[in-house]
Amino acid sequence: MDAEESGDSGLAQALQHAREVAAHGEDEAAKQAYLEVLRRDPTHLSALNELGSLAYAGGYRSAARTAYQQALRHHPDNKIVRVNLGNLLREEHDLSGARLQYEAALSVDPEFHEAHQGLAAVLSDLGEEGAVFHWRKGFTGHAVVVRPYRGTGYGVPLLMLVSARAGNIPTQLWVDDRRFAVTAIYAEFYEPNWVLPPHALILNSIGDADLCGAALEQAAAIVARSAAPVINSPASVRRTGRAENSRRLAAIEGVIAPKMRELSAAAVLSAADLRYPLLLRRPGFHTGEHFVLVQSAATLAATVAALSGDELLLIEFLDARGKDRMVRKYRVMFVGGTIYPLHLAISADWKVHYFTSSMALSAAYRDEERRFLEDMPGVLGARAMAALIAVRAVLGLDYGGIDFGLAADGSLLLFEANATMVVFPPDPDPIWDYRREALRRVLDAATQMLVSRAL
Repeated sequence: MDAEESGDSGLAQALQHAREVAAHGEDEAAKQAYLEVLRRDPTHLSALNELGSLAYAGGYRSAARTAYQQALRHHPDNKIVRVNLGNLLREEHDLSGARLQYEAALSVDPEFHEAHQGLAAVLSDLGEEGAVFHWRKGFTGHAVVVRPYRGTGYGVPLLMLVSARAGNIPTQLWVDDRRFAVTAIYAEFYEPNWVLPPHALILNSIGDADLCGAALEQAAAIVARSAAPVINSPASVRRTGRAENSRRLAAIEGVIAPKMRELSAAAVLSAADLRYPLLLRRPGFHTGEHFVLVQSAATLAATVAALSGDELLLIEFLDARGKDRMVRKYRVMFVGGTIYPLHLAISADWKVHYFTSSMALSAAYRDEERRFLEDMPGVLGARAMAALIAVRAVLGLDYGGIDFGLAADGSLLLFEANATMVVFPPDPDPIWDYRREALRRVLDAATQMLVSRAL
């Protein structure tokens, strides 16, 4: 029971104070205020849910998950917390866990549109039937969402274009809701005869060209109706599909891009010119999902069946191992025309992700990453830096990035380059303190880009 319902006026006042502080964008003070409510009532629904949402917006997913789970432990029938936890789990690629939360929310309220939205996305990712029904239930009448503005005084009106079917740029860490009054439009469900909301700037956050073709087409039509500046024009994003990027960027001196073909599953199985090892990937997925290494023809059929996709990307395998047999994946961001180092992940596995790499286990690897963040040109060399400048120009994105390895001659080994690169904060552990300045520079540059374009 919430304080407003319990008759505890002191608790109600404490909750109201937490909400007021949060509404003004004072996140640390708001966190402490919510914790004070929970000190007095550890089962308080609103405090747990709102603290979870505050943590999630700040990129602290573990803390958000803990708050949501604690709320559901005491309030299992709350549909809003169910959806909030489902959204977090879906972002972490726990599709079965997210599905359970959305279905539980719909068992409480069969018309709850946010639960339909989440379930539609999960079913689409799983390749199961029923997604279309939930897309319609979730977004019909809900294509335009006005997000809370937490600043004081004037908030720059920002129109954000998003895809209902995921594939969006993670923006919560650099679209500051204390500076920008954001209205989001789910492009696939926006009607051409609707009047655009007031805006000084358009941010196209639809970033996955392979997944979001229809959304990008709609976004282009929306942009054409406005005279406002646009960040990441839909036309530029549409040219950044994996296969097209491989073809475009291979022409740059100093870039080694894998040969890549888009084929049906049947065409992959019948191809007579395959060279092993090779990579197979379902388009539209990131963070290593539906992405496998095939060592020989003996395992090809089973692998194709397990991927369960009608269309697949057949990708040349580039051996990115160094002299120590470890794979290094550098991530560099392009923001407002400037190149920023973001991180280096080192792993024994060919499929490198920071959260599964060996960085936490090795002080030597962390020192190598620190050197990259502090002196990118010195670590990468002139050939790689020249290639990065050329890649940035070819992509034509205001906000984007590239993952790559380094060849023996200093060339870039292209892994991917697009707008959907995730910028995530390091864990609070002091061993990651050396990474925080690089992250801050990228986020500050992205926010400042928005401010300058809106002027």
